[in-house]
Amino acid sequence: MRQPVSKLLLFGATGDLAQRMLLPSLYGLHVDGLLPDGLTITGTARSVHDDASYRAFAGNALATYLPADRKQPEHLAAFLDRLAYQPLDASTITGFDDLADKIGDVSGGLAIFLSTAPSLFRPTIKGLESAGLAGANVRIGLEKPLGHDLASSREINDAVAEVFPEDRTFRIDHYLGKETVQNILALRFGNALFEPNWNARGIDHVQITISETVGLEGRAGYYDGSGALRDMVQNHMLQLLALVAMEPPARFDGTAIRDEKVKVLRSLRPILPADAPQLTVTGQYGAGAVNGVLVRAYADELEKPSTTETFVAIKAHVDNWRWQGVPFYLRTGKRMAARQSEISIQFKPVPHSIFAERGGRLQPNTLVIRLQPEEYVRLLVMAKEPGLDRDNIHLREVPLDLSLDTEFAGTRRRIAYERLLLDLIEGDPTLFVRRDEVEAQWQWIDAIRAGWAANNMAPKAYASGSWGPSAAIALTERDGVTWQDE
Repeated sequence: MRQPVSKLLLFGATGDLAQRMLLPSLYGLHVDGLLPDGLTITGTARSVHDDASYRAFAGNALATYLPADRKQPEHLAAFLDRLAYQPLDASTITGFDDLADKIGDVSGGLAIFLSTAPSLFRPTIKGLESAGLAGANVRIGLEKPLGHDLASSREINDAVAEVFPEDRTFRIDHYLGKETVQNILALRFGNALFEPNWNARGIDHVQITISETVGLEGRAGYYDGSGALRDMVQNHMLQLLALVAMEPPARFDGTAIRDEKVKVLRSLRPILPADAPQLTVTGQYGAGAVNGVLVRAYADELEKPSTTETFVAIKAHVDNWRWQGVPFYLRTGKRMAARQSEISIQFKPVPHSIFAERGGRLQPNTLVIRLQPEEYVRLLVMAKEPGLDRDNIHLREVPLDLSLDTEFAGTRRRIAYERLLLDLIEGDPTLFVRRDEVEAQWQWIDAIRAGWAANNMAPKAYASGSWGPSAAIALTERDGVTWQDE
């Protein structure tokens, strides 16, 4: 049952995430009248601010990152009045009582958004508990990274579980807040057209690509200790795979949907060390040109040699009845040819072509779900070209397009964090990740890393502005499959 809270506490309230995403998202919810009346927002971080200087700081962030059409002075002033600030060093317990005094009465419920270094999770949780900020009407949202392997993830989850039970713990994967990601469920379970063929009998393979054109972008310290497998595959890509592959849930709620997702994640076939060289590709970008601009190699940006991967491609399998024998090809990388996130589902060809004797060539149908930068659903189908066809029949692949940007042009496109923050405030867990999901994801990822170590697999070089190492092309081509590139 949803129960909106009356207070919100933001850790890391002066950080980049807060400035770019959290404050603009909360402002958008405020403007649209979606925040509970009287909701107060208290920010905390090590930076020294009082209420007035933090409101000025937040105002500057909103002036920088809000779209021009959302900068409305009358709404801005009212939103800033919701804000307060309390400095805190989360590594010591001494400041939490002052934080509790600043927040005041939490009998109306408190939601906490915790974005902090993994080493601070345990002291922060203990500090909240000691100050009376962890009662039955308090829920906590956890921003990644939640560990760097299964063992460290369990350590963090154990620290949180000592104070916050699972039903009051909201683990955030911002991809799940994207409209197009949620449309995967609407597409699959709201249309009788797809579900009968959404299985090994109807689908040949699935591709999931998240490619970026950027490099380190100020994240060198975090990224070099993480790499593409932990940064992108462990969370975003496996969540997308789970949504594509899950069984129909009995109802649209947090328990039913997450029950089905975790079944998929537990059904992922482990990639054993002997198979890692054939089923995975790891790469690191070198110098090159992206969108016509010359860029440096990863090691040059980092200013030291590194064996961290900036590209990963994987051939995965889900070992259950629905997906037996269907490969899932996953690919992600930095400094690639284009920025795009998409899911491509290729259906099996028709069992018999009646057009072959007349020269008609068929292509299997493909469903493309584009998440960014555009948002659309495109079904590629075969159609006859206009003409008399006296000698041969000419067939051509044509797209049936649903552009979400065009179809819903009158509806404002929301930042993913708007939905996630509102769900945290209201207590809806559907789009958050459960502990058993996280641990199933890490178990699969850890096996891949163990395979890389056992085989001394170093990242293969690829030119910036390309689609990754040539080995990634071979990963699919030996199965007769070509990556869906645009």
